[in-house]
Amino acid sequence: MPRQISDRTYYFLAAIIGTLTGVLGSAFHSLVERSLAWSRHLPETLQLSGPLLYIVMALFSAVMFCAAVALVRRYAPEASGSGVQEIEGAMQGLREIRWQRVLPVKFIGGTLALGAGLVGGREGPTIHMGASIAKAISSRFTLAAEQARALWGAGGAAGLTAAFNAPLASIAFIIEEARDAFPYRINTYGAVIIACGFSGLTTTALTGSIPYMSMSAEHMPTYFLPAFIVLGLVLGVLGVVFNRAIIAGLNLSQKVGLKVSPYLIPALLGLIIGPMLILFPEATGGGESLAVALVSNPLPIGLLGLVILLRFFLTAASYSTGVPAGIFAPILALATTSSILFATLLGYVITLPPGAMVAFAAAGMAGLFSSTVRSPLVGIILVLELTGTYALAIPSLLTAVTAHLVAAGLGGKPIYEVLLARTLRLAGQSMPEKPADKA
Repeated sequence: MPRQISDRTYYFLAAIIGTLTGVLGSAFHSLVERSLAWSRHLPETLQLSGPLLYIVMALFSAVMFCAAVALVRRYAPEASGSGVQEIEGAMQGLREIRWQRVLPVKFIGGTLALGAGLVGGREGPTIHMGASIAKAISSRFTLAAEQARALWGAGGAAGLTAAFNAPLASIAFIIEEARDAFPYRINTYGAVIIACGFSGLTTTALTGSIPYMSMSAEHMPTYFLPAFIVLGLVLGVLGVVFNRAIIAGLNLSQKVGLKVSPYLIPALLGLIIGPMLILFPEATGGGESLAVALVSNPLPIGLLGLVILLRFFLTAASYSTGVPAGIFAPILALATTSSILFATLLGYVITLPPGAMVAFAAAGMAGLFSSTVRSPLVGIILVLELTGTYALAIPSLLTAVTAHLVAAGLGGKPIYEVLLARTLRLAGQSMPEKPADKA
């Protein structure tokens, strides 16, 4: 029987939610990494070579993607894609978190797709799973509606912490990205901090304290800082184009699904990505390892351009399939690749200072995140925690703010706001009126 709780119990629930999310998120992260590594070594395991190798890999990824789509469509359609817009909608009373369905579908479906090379991120599933854990626990107690919804947001933030071991960025995510949905009170905000803190402690205990995308950074000289403003201009435009490509991909996938089959695009995408796991692994997966590798071993300009184009279109195509996957990691990989290309071209014009490649990579990640998600503070903190490049706070700030302003000037909308509006429209609902749009 549900019962009323005190603030002390409320905070205790937040700690439990954070801990459980840290455990589940770390397990999911480890399983996806192991599955992806296994997929890339599948030809060796099966002793395949020649044309048969690529045929088997193509069929393997196609089957995995279609299986993930089938799981989502059959049991939890709301588990498709990223979980961020679903959590924001739930906190506004517009969406429902069916945790009994979402938890297994996100975990299993995400592992099937991401482990087979899908260009997506693990943070979408962990955010949704964290909120689902919060819903499961909070439903057993009598809570005010705002308190319950705040716990769902705290669980989602804990899921982001588990994905990247970035608790400060996760707390900032609630402040900045979810500010229109999260009910701010002393105890609700405290619950977010506690949930993220315990998720971070658990994740660190299970996976280690080294940043997931650790880089060695040097301070940039003052005279070189304008270069990061120029980078922000470029990434501001790229972010707007990227968001539109995501929505265009979803719309195209919906039309194909209605006219032909919802499994056509995931099957075709699998036929493409499967062989690429062997031929061009840099273009597959979430891309975190690619981002780190490019800093110390930049690819030739032509190959960098090819990686950018492939990851741009494959990210949009992957997200359009509807499998459980996020876009944070692909955004960071695309940003790094684009920024390294920018730095390489700039190097032909002027002499770059020591550590410039790392600086452009880190600042670029903050910049593209800011122009797509439209949360510059989160982008800056997330990149600093992910990479450990705290010496690059100023370049990251310049790039993120510039990209944010450019995206706003071009009329770009925050990607999760657009995705939620699209979800509600398809469900016959409409977005609630807001006093003012996000700038």
